[in-house]
Amino acid sequence: MRKHLLSVDDVTPDDVAELFATAVEMHDVQRRSVKKLPALRGRTVVNLFFEDSTRTRSSFEIAGKWLSADVINVSAKGSSVSKGESLKDTVLTVAAMGVDGLVVRHMASGAAQQVSQWTDAVVVNAGDGTHEHPTQALLDAYTLTQRLGGVEGRHVAIVGDLTHSRVFRSNVALLTKLGAQVTVVAPPTLMPAGVTSWSQAAGFATSYDLDAVLPHVDAVMMLRVQRERMSGGFFPTAREYTVGYGLTRDRLGLLREGTPILHPGPMNRGLEIAADAADAAGSAVLDQVSAGVAVRMSVLYHLLAGEGSVA
Repeated sequence: MRKHLLSVDDVTPDDVAELFATAVEMHDVQRRSVKKLPALRGRTVVNLFFEDSTRTRSSFEIAGKWLSADVINVSAKGSSVSKGESLKDTVLTVAAMGVDGLVVRHMASGAAQQVSQWTDAVVVNAGDGTHEHPTQALLDAYTLTQRLGGVEGRHVAIVGDLTHSRVFRSNVALLTKLGAQVTVVAPPTLMPAGVTSWSQAAGFATSYDLDAVLPHVDAVMMLRVQRERMSGGFFPTAREYTVGYGLTRDRLGLLREGTPILHPGPMNRGLEIAADAADAAGSAVLDQVSAGVAVRMSVLYHLLAGEGSVA
């Protein structure tokens, strides 16, 4: 791997295979009574989060601590950022304390890339605006690998608010890189601008008809409707969105038996995904959460530990 993880472009298929092999070992750690490895002892990792987060920040914190790193959480609320300090000054201040790694989430696309130019510390992108969320894509692909035995040749549908989703952008790039067939489904108002030429260049398909796609997929990923990023009317009503693009109880019958259902969370139950789907036997939502810790442990290990045994 490169020094930083800012985008899925920073990993090759061989890197992914190595990360997943380590993640399997890290997953075993979760089942131990004592969940500690000495790999990052003496290292300091700062989680620098300028947006609210539960799953990502918690899993990075747990990942660092289970690897024996010293982990510090810094959020915009309660820090000097709330007093008007710039991102650059915050990063330079934290880096001057001698930290080894920065896990950065920011509302501006490209923020993680910019941070990597201001510090010698390892930088991991934990989500930047509507750009990318590489560790989410890695944990999603890992979850699918565990469920399906691999993603090469598998057909994955990504459904929902594509325009505002960094998860979609990272997932479509990583899954196609790993040989999956990807179809993205959304109403016209939530398809990204320029998606036709982009899909042709990147090798994924687009559709506006969810019912036509679901019977033919090996896995389906539902995306959260990001109403906090919407400044206009992207769909008439929540009910109409659910009728057209929600994974409802009735649509579960269109899926082949055992088809994994993924959602990066947090879920809007009753909007993009029905409770029946979220809690169905095929739901991999909690598997994704568990995989998130294992994959992020693997990422931190490979970026910060150097050579040596995982255990």
